Amino acid sequence: MLLDRRTLEGIAEGSITQVLRRWRRPSVKSGGTLLTAIGQLAIDAVEPITEDQLGAADARAAGFDSREEALAALTGREGSLYRIRIRLAGPDPREALREADDLTDADAEQLVQRLARLDAHKVWTRATLELIATHPGRRAAELAELLGREMLPFKQDVRKLKALGLTESLEVGYRLSPRGKTLLSKLPPR
Repeated sequence: MLLDRRTLEGIAEGSITQVLRRWRRPSVKSGGTLLTAIGQLAIDAVEPITEDQLGAADARAAGFDSREEALAALTGREGSLYRIRIRLAGPDPREALREADDLTDADAEQLVQRLARLDAHKVWTRATLELIATHPGRRAAELAELLGREMLPFKQDVRKLKALGLTESLEVGYRLSPRGKTLLSKLPPR
């Protein structure tokens, strides 16, 4: 579920406590979490509702001034109407993971095994880590080109490394996290 900056800011300050969506099927579920630019969000409930059940209080809780404004924002979208109750659960857990650079040999081996699983169909992890280490802050399109890859699949792969705490996104491009630098230094030379 994508959330715009205005919605994220409202959730962070507590003025937005729910999101309204039209979906063919929900992309989040009750009890789940969602990582966003402001941190980890808790999905407390995903409830199908009708337009008749959407009241002014629901609209305000979703950041709209009126029921009509909320319905207008949903116009043109297909699917059933859902009310998603949401709140900020805390910081992005990957932030703490990125800083955890005191890797034991066992930690490093576990990460190497995770990278090997990612490399099962196509070997890319080490080359990507080394490239980001060599070119921090370089645009994703340029990095992908240096590896002879398409940009979108490259960015998807970098997100997998980010989930392991090995990279972090910058305003432009990426850099290795302290954890990523430590892991790279522990890898045997090629």
